[in-house]
Amino acid sequence: MNWRTWILLGALLAMIAVALFIPPIPQAETYHRFVDRQTILGIPNYYNVVSNLFFLLTGAMGIGFVLRDIARGGDAFIDPRERWPYLAFFVAIALTAFGSAYYHLRPDDNRLIWDRIPIAMSLISVVAAIVAERVSVKAGLRLLAPLLILGAGSVVYWSVTQSSGHGDLRPYAFVQFGSMLAFLLLLLLYPPRYTRGADFFISFGFYALAKLFEVGDRWVFAHGRIVSGHTLKHVFAAVSAYWIFRMLALRHPIAPAATRDLPVS
Repeated sequence: MNWRTWILLGALLAMIAVALFIPPIPQAETYHRFVDRQTILGIPNYYNVVSNLFFLLTGAMGIGFVLRDIARGGDAFIDPRERWPYLAFFVAIALTAFGSAYYHLRPDDNRLIWDRIPIAMSLISVVAAIVAERVSVKAGLRLLAPLLILGAGSVVYWSVTQSSGHGDLRPYAFVQFGSMLAFLLLLLLYPPRYTRGADFFISFGFYALAKLFEVGDRWVFAHGRIVSGHTLKHVFAAVSAYWIFRMLALRHPIAPAATRDLPVS
């Protein structure tokens, strides 16, 4: 425990306090009413469905990268154990393609759970990955499973409460925004052990754009009548994940002297 850790924990505890003291957040009844409902080639909501191929492609590329690293004996990471949170991330991204496509074929509450679970797990996996490579490998690995359970559990909690008539999105919102806060704080507070650290911020920027397109679903469609904001959300979120893959493929370890204060066990 040092000052960096206290800042990180303090920020996350503040978010938890806010989540506990605000009233439950219900799922808006209009959430499933996406503006683009075109049926093309017999596929309803065509662009919102097929745009998930970007997630599948990116996830497959990332999984392939990690598996090739295992086959080579682990030369892509300073500590080969660092690969596991990234493998979880890319598997979650690939699963997002299936879950999101399944949901958008017929959007409703019952299908939405399969869209949100892999999204939550992908966000939480990146946090564990950054902890492993910037704070402590052991800490990152110990956090991975509990964080994945937290991510999936937040969606299950929403689904159960939604089914009972008073849905509560607070845990899922905490996973989403808490992950992004932890992501940024970890990058700002802890020095990197690899080059291309700025790629994390670029990835974050693409994800922020994805969230803006999600909010502007109708506005984007009204100004082009080609694709909707939600379709572009899929594209930019997939590009965000691709940038993580690109970073892993291009980066190199920084000289040990530059990171000698970082624990790796």
